[in-house]
Amino acid sequence: MAVTDSFRAFVVHHADGHTIREVRDVRLDDLGAGDVVIRVAWSSVNYKDGLASSANGKVARLDTLIPGIDLAGTVVDPGSSGLDIGTEVIVHGYDLGVAHSGGYSQFARVPSDWVVPLPEDLTARQAMSLGTAGFTAALSVRALEVQGLQPGNGPVLVTGATGGVGSVAVSILAAKGYEVVASTGKEDGAAWLTKLGATEVLTRAETSVVDKPLQRERWAGAIDCVGGNTLAYVLSSLKYDASVAASGNTGGVKLPTTVFPFILRGVSLIGIDSVQCPIGLRRTVWQQLGTDLRPGNLDALGTSEITLNELSGALDNILDGETQGRTLVYLD
Repeated sequence: MAVTDSFRAFVVHHADGHTIREVRDVRLDDLGAGDVVIRVAWSSVNYKDGLASSANGKVARLDTLIPGIDLAGTVVDPGSSGLDIGTEVIVHGYDLGVAHSGGYSQFARVPSDWVVPLPEDLTARQAMSLGTAGFTAALSVRALEVQGLQPGNGPVLVTGATGGVGSVAVSILAAKGYEVVASTGKEDGAAWLTKLGATEVLTRAETSVVDKPLQRERWAGAIDCVGGNTLAYVLSSLKYDASVAASGNTGGVKLPTTVFPFILRGVSLIGIDSVQCPIGLRRTVWQQLGTDLRPGNLDALGTSEITLNELSGALDNILDGETQGRTLVYLD
């Protein structure tokens, strides 16, 4: 499909402390620089998208921005990418949806070195059921296994488990045979997390106690999507020589811990960044998301689908912590 003269996009305008959100017609020249043009089929709603669409989010670096930090679609102009017209692709990370027009648009234009071919084992919709959140979860599981984590080592804790990263992490770990314990602040999330593969569900209160520098050794590994007191608790309760992969800060940016977990139990804190991840590793991990890192309940992760006209409310909901799992945005 060729690029039309104008097409629909969700546009956010920041000015004088105010934010205007609207769905309107835009043109290719309104998009960011790049040599690959993509007909977008699917995007998704992420916490970062909510921040980029908020007056006080401190994420957007353009006064007028098309948010959407991930997208899946079809190449209509391959530029210098070497891809064929009609190739299905994924784009996420880098400046997409923050300082460059993102996925909430029927067409996107991006640099060729941001583009990931869609794995044969995934559809475009499934890719956005995963999206940036699923990619971050896969990076987290991969990092723990590089550190030596294996099924049978003991329970693995996932915090913030009803969120995008946490829910995919639960599903990936369960599919690989791990004993997964999920922690959530949502009272109604237990049944869904059990369906994704969690063997036990804890409350946020149970996994944020930091009254002692060292707790009872409990976790063979952990994926933390919360930060703050929750991450401090995880560090204090990891088994000897275990690791936690951390990617979130919804619980705060301060880490009230001590050196004891590191120097007395040899634990490791692994930072996970999906934004600037090198394109080679990015393409490798996406291939793994279609194979050995594929979630066991992939089609259950996208719990709702919306259009551009419904985006504003969905963005408010994710900032208010009122979402569970993944919300997909249909653009085709």
